[in-house]
Parts: sequence; C-alpha cells; structure tokens
Amino acid sequence: MSEELMEPASGVNGTTVTEFILLGLVETPGLRPAVFVLFLLAYLVTVGGNLMLDIGCITVTVPSMLGRLLSHKRTVPYAACLSQLFFFHQLAGVDCFLLTAMAYDRFLAICRPLTYSTRMSPTVQRILVAVSWACAFSNALTHTIAISTLNFCGPSVINHFYCDLPQLFQLSCSSTQLNELLLFGLGVLMAGAPVILIVTSYIHVAAAVLRIRSAEGRKKAFSTCGSHLTVVGIFYGTGVFSYMRLGSVEASDKDKGVGILNTIISPMLNPLIYSLRNPDVQGALRRVLTGKRAFA
Repeated sequence: MSEELMEPASGVNGTTVTEFILLGLVETPGLRPAVFVLFLLAYLVTVGGNLMLDIGCITVTVPSMLGRLLSHKRTVPYAACLSQLFFFHQLAGVDCFLLTAMAYDRFLAICRPLTYSTRMSPTVQRILVAVSWACAFSNALTHTIAISTLNFCGPSVINHFYCDLPQLFQLSCSSTQLNELLLFGLGVLMAGAPVILIVTSYIHVAAAVLRIRSAEGRKKAFSTCGSHLTVVGIFYGTGVFSYMRLGSVEASDKDKGVGILNTIISPMLNPLIYSLRNPDVQGALRRVLTGKRAFA
C-alpha cells in the first residue's frame, strides 16, 4: 500500500482523506480472475433475468468492483464514494416502497377484488411509484449530506467492496453519534413502516384465504404471495443485519457476505423465485428433480 494514499490533504468541511481504499472481496491476486468471471456472470444473469426491474443496487456496486479487479487499482475518490452511497440508498429505498406496494396490490386482489380496478388504477400506480422515488431520494440525500459533514483523517481503508454508511462511520475521526441516530430514525421510517404495512396486508390476506372453502383455491391464493414474501424476507433480513451492527469492526468480513447476498444474490434469485409460480416451470423443475422426461 503506497504511502501517498495515506497522506492527508486539505479538503472541504475539514475532510483530509481525498480517496478511500476498498479492499474488495479477495486479497490473493491469483483469485481475482475467478472472482471477476463469477461476478460478471452473476451481473449478466441478474440484468438479463430482471430486465429493467431490481437491477439498481447491483448496477451501483458490481461494475465498479469489476473495474477495480481489472485495473488492480483499489482506490476510490472521496466524491465517487459518496456518489455510490447516494445511489445505493436511493435505489434500495425504492425497493423498500415497491415491495410494500406489491403487498398492498395482493391485499386488494384477494381481500377487495371488486374495488381492485379503481384502487389500483394506472393513476394510483404512477402515484405510488412517484412517492417511492421521492421518499427514497430524500432519504439518500439526507444521509449523503450528513456523511459529508464528517471528518476523515485516516486511515482510509474500507474492508468492503462498495462504500456504505457503517464502514464510513468506522473511518471517521469525528463523532458519528448524530449520524447513527439519523440512520436509526430514517431506518424506522424507510424500513420499519413498510414492514408493518406488509405484515398487516398479509395478515388480512391470510385471514381471507383461510375462509376459502376450496383447497385448490387456498393453494392458488397462497402461491401468489409466497414468492413475494420470500423476496421480502431476504431483502429486509440482510438489510437489518447490515445496519443494526454499527460499530462492530469484527463484523466487516461478515458484512461482505451479507453485502453479496443483498446486492447480488437476492436480485439474481428474484426471477427464479417469481417464475416458480408458473406451472410450466414447476413441472420442469419436478421432472429435473425426479429424473423424469416430458413426453409429447
């Protein structure tokens, strides 16, 4: 690690670190080509499977990581680090609200089918999307401005493969108490409130489904919700693990694994999770598992 990367330089708001060093996922040079190929394939599969859906967080984090693997340069400028943080929280916030909107959609479809077309009209859908983006933008901008007021005097090594709040808190040489309180408070609004709405929606859905007399009808209704609940569980589970362990330096290596699950594995699995609702896909999977072939 060169000495010049650790030398302080004058900056705005008292910041003396002008760039950070992202350690990435592997330290061994011989493993970098394999990691590059693996994550490039994961990125291509995710983008191809999701098309224009749920590719935000992986696009913010993985391409820059692949670029560093190719160039063997692990430094990232201070402004670029904050930009990545902003877009990561912007797109993750949108995911929070869109998952909530999907739960509301299932609640209307199962519990209020007669009024579904009016309560989930194209106009309502556009409003939900606009509100999701506006709230996520406000959250991301608030965190970015707050982190820019901190002083970074060195060291500048981030034990992760992308810039995020917990890792930057550990590097700050000024108090992060207010930033952590802000993260907790906005986290309750951005994640806690959506979780409550999702759980409430599915409590009503479960009650309505259990009143269906037909076993086939109950199975069909639950199948429409199972894939969404699986995605919600992975998304919020990894998010809670990442942001409720502030100040734990020992957790950095574990945070890499959680980051991979949250930003790469989860969106890559989403097309598979949702497609398992398709009877043709279920039949094909059953044939693969049992070793049987389909006959024309």
